[in-house]
Amino acid sequence: MRRQLALALFLLAAALTAQQAQWVTSATANNQPNVWQAFRHTLPVTTADLADGNYQIQLAADTKYWLYVNGELIVREGGLKRGPYRNAYYVDTLNLGPHLTVGENTIGLLLWYFGKQGFSHQSSGFPGFWLDGPPAIRSSNQWRGIVHRAFIETEKPHPNYRLPESNIGFDATHYDDDWKLASYDISNWPRVRSFTEHPVPPPTLPYQLTSHQRARQINLPGHRGELRPFPQWKNWELLDYENPRGRFTVQAADTFKFDLPYNAQITPYFRINAPEPGMRIEVRTDNYYGGSAPNVRTVYYTRAGTQSFETPGWMNGHEVWYILPAGVEVLDLRYRESGYPTEFSGRFVSNDAALNTLWTKAQRTLFITMRDSYMDCPDRERAQWWGDVVNELGETFYSLDRDSDLLTRKAIQELMHWQRADSTIYSPVPAGNWDQELPTQMLASVSFYGIWHYYYNTGDADLIADVYPAVKRYLDVWETHPNGLVKRRKGGWTWGDWGENKDMELIFNTWYYVALQGLREMAQLQNDQLTVSETQAKMDALKATFHSTFWNGTSYRSPDYRGETDDRPHALAVVSGLAPKSVYPQIFEVFKQQEHASPYFEKYVLEALCRMGYEDYAVERMKKRFSKMIDSDYTTLFEGWGIGKEGYGGGTYNHAWSGGGLTVMSQYLGGGEPTSPGWATYRLRPGGWPALTEASTSFETVRGPVSTEWTWTAAAGLVLNHTAGYEVPYVEILLPEAMQPTVEDAAGEPVEIERLGVVDGKRVWRTASSNFTLRAD
Repeated sequence: MRRQLALALFLLAAALTAQQAQWVTSATANNQPNVWQAFRHTLPVTTADLADGNYQIQLAADTKYWLYVNGELIVREGGLKRGPYRNAYYVDTLNLGPHLTVGENTIGLLLWYFGKQGFSHQSSGFPGFWLDGPPAIRSSNQWRGIVHRAFIETEKPHPNYRLPESNIGFDATHYDDDWKLASYDISNWPRVRSFTEHPVPPPTLPYQLTSHQRARQINLPGHRGELRPFPQWKNWELLDYENPRGRFTVQAADTFKFDLPYNAQITPYFRINAPEPGMRIEVRTDNYYGGSAPNVRTVYYTRAGTQSFETPGWMNGHEVWYILPAGVEVLDLRYRESGYPTEFSGRFVSNDAALNTLWTKAQRTLFITMRDSYMDCPDRERAQWWGDVVNELGETFYSLDRDSDLLTRKAIQELMHWQRADSTIYSPVPAGNWDQELPTQMLASVSFYGIWHYYYNTGDADLIADVYPAVKRYLDVWETHPNGLVKRRKGGWTWGDWGENKDMELIFNTWYYVALQGLREMAQLQNDQLTVSETQAKMDALKATFHSTFWNGTSYRSPDYRGETDDRPHALAVVSGLAPKSVYPQIFEVFKQQEHASPYFEKYVLEALCRMGYEDYAVERMKKRFSKMIDSDYTTLFEGWGIGKEGYGGGTYNHAWSGGGLTVMSQYLGGGEPTSPGWATYRLRPGGWPALTEASTSFETVRGPVSTEWTWTAAAGLVLNHTAGYEVPYVEILLPEAMQPTVEDAAGEPVEIERLGVVDGKRVWRTASSNFTLRAD
């Protein structure tokens, strides 16, 4: 009787426990780096369960998972690096309905726990997962799991400390691919350890969550979570290399190199026949040392016979290198590309092949530096530095579809949600082993070019309401002198730019002014009129002092600066409006003589040239400065003006911060810019002649596509054709003052055009037609 009562109580406790999803991990898993686990669960499904075709689950894991249903891989590399806040998870929402059948189903889950900190990830300290859904599938002690014996550590070198990912070692003598199938006997697998609350509770947040933040939170027992903000990755099928070799037997140990069509995020695959167990195969890319420090690689040890393997962790490069031992028969070598779920929807084509190449390489570089978050580079760091993000988010609006906005939104939320109790912000976040503020990068992030630029292109007012309090708190940290100039903050790393001849006093003041512009606009949107007036007063005081203090008659220079004249702050002084138009000719001479800006800062120099009316010289300078990248065989752009020792910070050739020229070309030489939030209205800025004689651009706005093409000749002047995929109340066109335009609609009928004021030294014309041809000479 006692035994029956005990059994009944046990079953009752198990039933009650099963009502709530639990945190689970295998019985022998420990909090150490690079732990791989395999989990199995038998899931009974009824006809009623699949009545509407949906079987929704939510899954949170540290760190990545591969989910199988009845042996079919349905999620490849699920999960996102942590986290939306400090010590918080992203939660995937999945529909298993299309993959389930009535009766018993087998759920398999392979889990990779990074288990170490990095510049893009904060480890939870718990190598497990949480799965919620219908009671029969919830994670509980009914699941079974093991530490996967086939995954092992490699020998040194390991990836550098910035990367939370480890090398992947795999010993095929301990592997049976059938573990995901119902026929595979797991009776000797122990039941998982389960916890009703997360075993490593998070610390208290240093600030109060806003209502927008609370609305997105997921209730993870004893922890915090937030819904994954964008879909799962795009995954291609296995593809042949550009130089496939076919079947061959390795005669002598060697490195075999296979070409990719472009720099891509890939998982290499091989199928081989090994004459004996324990033969060592290594897979890496040509980008393994692309950033001067080791990236990731895979080391595989064979079992005897025919076998295949696709390395689960992604790597990138232009070539895949297979280091093969003598005697192995190679049956097939291929790769799978994957990436952030967006499409290449924009384009720019001109009569200048060099510019076309630069634009295309910038688009490719942007895509390869997007995944869990924006990255400075996909090799050395995979880190979300915000100097990079400001340039990257601007490029997305002209080159990718609007699904890319979800990554920008995530980046902004992470930056501001990781704000510290002292109100400072820092990047990269998420991060587990970095917490240093880079003051000028932080000013850029909250500036007119950062958060506000995202809003102006998307109209996402909810995002501004979410982060505005944190932005205001951060800028309240900054102090000014009685004359209005900003007091420089040391932060953790007083970084102004790569390279030499940095006039930091000017760089600080110009970035601070652009940051105040962003705060003023956000405060206006939030109807915070007190902050609007206070911020405008700070801007007025700084502007009144800046020119009189730093202008020496030919250039801007701070009193204690001894280097060559710095082109960087001159660019920001122009684009921010700090510099009066009367000094534009002298600033133009500075840009012709001084070339100190890195590829990151060069975007603002090129934009300043266009804003001053020197678009033709912007074309000349862009081609000159980016010539090595344009002429290179690489399909992506460099971190510095060269690579390796000629570069900066390690000399990677995968840096999207160098793609600012894409934005300049699409905005100032071919396309346009919004004049109201979300591209409800916009302005076209054809320019660049006589350096350019024709250009066409197209891109996708949040409202629909926009396409413009123009030609210019000295004899006929400008002919501009424009189409919009949505109704626009009016379109503005910027033209040199001397040009007199006429406009026809798509049917060739005359359309009225209105003469307005002057912007950037050009006349503004406005027409109510969305699809038209404009002629001007």
